[in-house]
Amino acid sequence: MKRRTFIGSSVAASVGIVSTAGIAMEGKSFTTNDLKGNINHSVCRWCYSKIPMEDFLKNLNELGINSMDLTGPEDWPLMKKYGIHASMCWGAGFGIEKGWNDPKLHEELIKDYIQMIPKVAESGYTNLICFSGNRNGMNDEDGLKNCTDGLKQIMSVAEKHGVVIQMELLNSKVDHKDYMCDHSEWGVALCKEIGSENFKLLYDIYHMQIMEGDVIRTIREYHEYFGHYHTGGNPGRHEIDETQELYYPAIMKAILETGFKGHVAQEFIPSWEDKIAALKQGVTICDI
Repeated sequence: MKRRTFIGSSVAASVGIVSTAGIAMEGKSFTTNDLKGNINHSVCRWCYSKIPMEDFLKNLNELGINSMDLTGPEDWPLMKKYGIHASMCWGAGFGIEKGWNDPKLHEELIKDYIQMIPKVAESGYTNLICFSGNRNGMNDEDGLKNCTDGLKQIMSVAEKHGVVIQMELLNSKVDHKDYMCDHSEWGVALCKEIGSENFKLLYDIYHMQIMEGDVIRTIREYHEYFGHYHTGGNPGRHEIDETQELYYPAIMKAILETGFKGHVAQEFIPSWEDKIAALKQGVTICDI
């Protein structure tokens, strides 16, 4: 399932393969080791949507993953039952293509986020995702101003409740054609205009490798504006191992060196038959 069709809809439980912690992966031997505790690991639910939610939560417990991204209020009671933290919440807005760069949507977006922010805080969570929206012929300067004008109107509520609004950086070359927040510098300029510690960028490593590369240098230069990270193998958005062009141990080391204390969520689409084995491998690669 593509993420753009998953956002804004609830997770439908369907038949999936449930794996255990002691598994062999694609013919390779793999032993369970305790995680080092340097990286706060998470995983994006939509990549494993075919596995029923409760089964997936049990898998996370077995793997030692304590957090999950891109879930809403309908998911949180079951997540709490299994001790899984909602590290990046959704539940407000219109999805990726219709966002804060369109002033016609501001009234509804502001109302929606002002209602959602207290729900996030009351549930014990911190991060709430947002999107710029597509350009639709708009230039980046006007889009930056529109996003600033709209988002500033919810920042006092976010600050009051201790919730961080995070706009995701996505590529407009392969996956999300015409998306506006598609370069780090544009996102950083937006952070500077808003001027609040409760507004950050979700730096998606896969997406930004496609758009601009130079991932480690960018993390070092702009880390104060990055509140969350997503992974993914490029090309293909599959496993983050030797089949792709990014070397994640070095990227994780760079993130740690910035003093980052937030979450790193796996957001690759597993290509292996055993999806949980693929997730386990990704977490292990990033567990430096």
